[in-house]
Amino acid sequence: MAKPGSFDEYITGFPKEAQEALKEIRSIVLKEIPEAEEVISYDMPTFKFKNSYLVHYAAFKKHIGLYPAPTGNPEFAEALAGYKTGKGSVQLPLDKPMPVELIVRILKFNEKRIVNRENSK
Repeated sequence: MAKPGSFDEYITGFPKEAQEALKEIRSIVLKEIPEAEEVISYDMPTFKFKNSYLVHYAAFKKHIGLYPAPTGNPEFAEALAGYKTGKGSVQLPLDKPMPVELIVRILKFNEKRIVNRENSK
């Protein structure tokens, strides 16, 4: 896949099932954090908030990777238990509905982390 110049270019490079999941996540982010800015970073769709990375996400053959995810945070242990995770990442399977509530929790967690960091400066 060629390096995407925009979210739309990135999304259209994938099969329909992945496109739908990518569009859904994009919609969730824009609804929950309307101030978020769309950029391409590390060759994937990324949202920035207050000049910091809020969330990156990428399509793969069988899942969507979401980064960063609070995988080591005990508050998320139960919510992430049914997903494959890595250090700071979670895999959202394409053969299941997108976990909207989990995505929103991760976004709000990341938003709070950014705001707290800004306030401590």
